[in-house]
Amino acid sequence: MHPESLVRDHTIYACVMGSRAFGLATDGSDTDRRGVFLAPTPLFWRFDKPPTHIDGPLEEQFSWELERFCELALRANPNILECLHSPLVEHVDDTGRELLDLREAFLSRRALETFTRYALGQRKKLEADVRSHGAPRWKHAMHLLRLLTSARDLLSTGRLTIDVGDEREPLLEVKRGEVPWPEVECRMSRLAREAEEAAQHSPLPAEPDRRRVEDFLIRVRRASALQPGPYDEGVQGVVDAGSVGQR
Repeated sequence: MHPESLVRDHTIYACVMGSRAFGLATDGSDTDRRGVFLAPTPLFWRFDKPPTHIDGPLEEQFSWELERFCELALRANPNILECLHSPLVEHVDDTGRELLDLREAFLSRRALETFTRYALGQRKKLEADVRSHGAPRWKHAMHLLRLLTSARDLLSTGRLTIDVGDEREPLLEVKRGEVPWPEVECRMSRLAREAEEAAQHSPLPAEPDRRRVEDFLIRVRRASALQPGPYDEGVQGVVDAGSVGQR
């Protein structure tokens, strides 16, 4: 099966991310599309497994196979968690709605480590830009402030909010280079400190609900295996409980 066919025919959830989802879009902003596809179970019975992710076929489009997506979400990957909470949903089927119903199961205090670790890496890159060029990439600085704010609020409230709301204009001022770099640095340090403080009293559990997510994944894999399709002749006979182990 061609990768584009998996995206076209088996996407269970698709959304818009990036500046448009964050409420930071301007006239020149791209439309970043993200999605989750469910590869038919019989494809996993071959030596050549389905891809874990697919770039395209549209510009600025990226999709993950469901299992890979869940693995990353359980690790509190910031990009994945934000994808699950996008306010701009373009497509969702019944399985996709079940995935969205699991959003809380993926959330945990692991977010402190993953969000702040990613933020630290990005901050080092910005500092290198300042040393080399005298200024950071202001757009990246804006998004780093947004990410740190999101982490702090998630740990404080237990809810992940994507749209920046009233923070739109202050963040766009950073993007336009209207805020001195030392002040931006101070904001970053303050937000990181507030996130650490929030984690100490966070309503989030220490770990995600891995068992609940795994039960969902096993159930949808089984349902997929029972669907008639062109991927494997005799699928019904193989997965029929009455025939397993009787040869």
